[in-house]
Amino acid sequence: MELFPAFPLDEWKDTKETIHRFEQIVGKVRLAHSSRRNHWWHVPFHLTGSGITSRPMGLVDGNPVFTVDFDFVRHQLVASNLDGHTVSFPLQGHSVSSFYLRFQSALDSLGVDGSIPNAQPFDLPDSDRPFVDDKEQRAYAPEKATKYWQVLSQVNLVLEEFAAGYSGKTSPVHHFWHTFDIAVTRFSPRRVQPPENAGGVECEAYSREVTSFGFWFGDDTVPEPCFYAYAVPEPKGLADRPLHPAAAEWVPSGSGHLALLRYAEAREQPDPKAAVLEFMQSAYRAGAQGLGWDIADKACPGGVTDPRLADR
Repeated sequence: MELFPAFPLDEWKDTKETIHRFEQIVGKVRLAHSSRRNHWWHVPFHLTGSGITSRPMGLVDGNPVFTVDFDFVRHQLVASNLDGHTVSFPLQGHSVSSFYLRFQSALDSLGVDGSIPNAQPFDLPDSDRPFVDDKEQRAYAPEKATKYWQVLSQVNLVLEEFAAGYSGKTSPVHHFWHTFDIAVTRFSPRRVQPPENAGGVECEAYSREVTSFGFWFGDDTVPEPCFYAYAVPEPKGLADRPLHPAAAEWVPSGSGHLALLRYAEAREQPDPKAAVLEFMQSAYRAGAQGLGWDIADKACPGGVTDPRLADR
């Protein structure tokens, strides 16, 4: 299929809002029933050949080992345990409440206690309404859900290619259910003193200097899909540093700036993938140089750190 097919937010916003809440329900189970990893790496979803997965969890919490997958080709939620037992049900035709209750029932049948604290949306307009009370019928257009997974899969591999060029500490490429973006983050070993008003999520995510890169499908603030990048802490003069291609720009975000390359503009480039990689590399250089990182020391073109293997 076409690389980076057109996918404006208004084309599937209702379905996106549904999937986002479904993913938050499963994501909160992942958060509650998996071993904690630094910088919240245990929390996000990963891509599969037909959707996204929670990856195996349980064991440490007294549950059997279990996995939850969203299948956006067959449009099913699939839960399974290590004994080979599987329960699935359709994603279409649910309210948030009925999805939540059906999901809990599926976990019960696998012998899993899927209880979660704060069973309500995180950082969404209806965050004060428990999932079980959201009984409005929700839109779910299968063709839009499939396209979401297809675009996500393409972006995933571009981020993997970009991630290969850095030999320092780097996160996996992963899909965050709370912000509905896919991202990869590069770290330096230098500690960061978080602002006094920072919450626990922010303190753990940004306990070291980082440059981060990703893609999201759009929201009320930026109502279109975009590739983005930023640095924490933001170095002085970051927004004055050059970005490439010419369509990329620095935009204000909170008390700092985001580097943005709009998806629609990336699609118009002669080589869209090369344009996205160029954008992320230029944003990385801007952030890393401003933070004083040794860019040459951490470079590993093509994922190779041993120069003897560079031409093999």
